[in-house]
Amino acid sequence: MRFGAHGSGCRGAGRGWSGLGIDSEFAAFVGRMAGHLRGRPFRGGRFFGHGDLKLVILSLLEERPRHGYDIIKAIEEKSGGMYQPSAGTVYPTLTLLEEMTFARSSADESGKRVYEITEAGRAHLAEHQVMVDDIFSRIARAGAGLSSDAMQEMNRAFGRMARAVYSQASHRLDDHEFLRGIAKILEDATSAVHTLETHK
Repeated sequence: MRFGAHGSGCRGAGRGWSGLGIDSEFAAFVGRMAGHLRGRPFRGGRFFGHGDLKLVILSLLEERPRHGYDIIKAIEEKSGGMYQPSAGTVYPTLTLLEEMTFARSSADESGKRVYEITEAGRAHLAEHQVMVDDIFSRIARAGAGLSSDAMQEMNRAFGRMARAVYSQASHRLDDHEFLRGIAKILEDATSAVHTLETHK
């Protein structure tokens, strides 16, 4: 079984912006997008659906035994650099796979844990082959979409809009009419985006 191919300016988003009334989920999203566009993978976060990561890790272990760090780097590489799971996500999943008897581990000469797939794990992968193929297909589509010229153009436009809004607003915080005017413009733009979505 083979794995399918394929901001720094917002660092701390979701923490420092809360005092400005900026939605934390939105701030975190901007931070993740900025990281990707600057050549960094999405870290942590939720990239796979429920149960997907177990199958991805099993697929990697089927290729060859691996250390936990090797699994993290392999997922980053095979997702086209767009996602790097955290150790706090991968290692508990490896523990779960061991508990399910789908994987086992042993210490290598340096004392690090090396994980390998079991026959039960191979059978589980074979049983869920359609789901595995779907996961890899989604990863390929997501990578292609995020790196497309159209997506880059949209992100640049979004960045210009965000800079213009906060640059102007920061100098007129006491002008409530002006701020409400900006809010109205943004609401109209949001409605226009939803209109595009309903007519696609």
